[in-house]
Amino acid sequence: MDLTERQKKLLRAIIEKYIETAEAIGSETIEKEASLGVSPATIRNEMVRLTSLGYLRQPYTSAGRIPTSSGMKFYVDQLMEEKTLSLKDEVAIKEEFSQGQGRLDQLLKHTVKALADQTHSLALASDEENDIYAAGMANILDMPEFYDIDITKTVLSMIDKVDLLSQIFSRLSSQDQIKILFGEELGVPYLEPCGFIVTRYQMPNHNGVLAIVGPSRLNYSVIIPTMRYFSQLLSAISGI
Repeated sequence: MDLTERQKKLLRAIIEKYIETAEAIGSETIEKEASLGVSPATIRNEMVRLTSLGYLRQPYTSAGRIPTSSGMKFYVDQLMEEKTLSLKDEVAIKEEFSQGQGRLDQLLKHTVKALADQTHSLALASDEENDIYAAGMANILDMPEFYDIDITKTVLSMIDKVDLLSQIFSRLSSQDQIKILFGEELGVPYLEPCGFIVTRYQMPNHNGVLAIVGPSRLNYSVIIPTMRYFSQLLSAISGI
């Protein structure tokens, strides 16, 4: 079923507030901050409708709602406006890249460090031999979703589980430029609150995958164009 324009605006407002706060969003918050021009009762009714359609869910007994993976995917595909990388960020990223050129392993180490710094998330890279490079482990510890030790242990232990990461990376088909995956799609215990953004790089002599791991409420509007830029930079490097 197609959403009305009002429902789209409401869903976008809820998701962007959830990305910012990591908290369930109530109708009062939306009424104060989203300028939808409708009454709180109308907002509540529309939130119930979006919940019944599978775009939102109500955690526990909270009066607020959070987006489902279907809601997040709809947001990314149809509602989100990608942010543009600033010149300052582009210069910082290129500077980090220049330090790693020479050998592929050094390049990928610098790549994941720069990607983690830029996205404030856990960054991963793999090469054709399935060697895994990681940076930004400390970044996720500041996020409420990872206050649960079982979730954090599961995510950090993934770095040593090549088979699991290969399974995740393999969901990026040859037609996909960027793939967004949610933990609840993977069937792995404790990964349900997590989100993954995966892309590939194709250098003249080497191919591989870049990935960001974080909560399902990753700031997709910033991270997707950032990953696209990293992929383009890697793909333009020759002589390694």
